[in-house]
Amino acid sequence: MTTRKYSSYEQIEKELEILNLEKEIHYQKLLISIDKTKEYILPSQTISVLGDVYQKAFSGTYGTLLRLAIPYIFKWFINKKRGN
Repeated sequence: MTTRKYSSYEQIEKELEILNLEKEIHYQKLLISIDKTKEYILPSQTISVLGDVYQKAFSGTYGTLLRLAIPYIFKWFINKKRGN
């Protein structure tokens, strides 16, 4: 870093104020980045929506039938021979 020469205390104060504002800007950018990372890693809203859909789909008579039929469907796909 180059050495600066100041002619007054006002210039020093302005430079310090600019540096403090830049520091605050970088800090806020870091906080936003952390929040976005948290949202990406932990999509809580997506999970809650999927939970609601699951609860609605698997409730009642149709839900009971689906819960009984899904294992048989999986077994059929797994045991299905290629080409048939």
